[in-house]
Amino acid sequence: MSHELLQLHNVGKATLQDLQLLGIDSIEALKRANADTLYRRIQEITGQKHDPCVWDVFAAIIHEAQTGEKQPWWQWTQLRKSRQQQKLWP
Repeated sequence: MSHELLQLHNVGKATLQDLQLLGIDSIEALKRANADTLYRRIQEITGQKHDPCVWDVFAAIIHEAQTGEKQPWWQWTQLRKSRQQQKLWP
């Protein structure tokens, strides 16, 4: 399977499937995305609660799409936890 989104550091088969469900089919489309919105929408679309780390992956791949900087998804975990404590997280 060859898809341009698979070029991103944190995109594997499962994340690619999530992005496709969300209608994100290119790096260009991902540049305009928001991690909070994607996380809320994937749960609505699937009707399931998703692991909070999915938000971390979304944040990391959006950052990479926008800046070209590759970071492991877990570098976004502390930001998410901080936002959760402040009630700023979906």
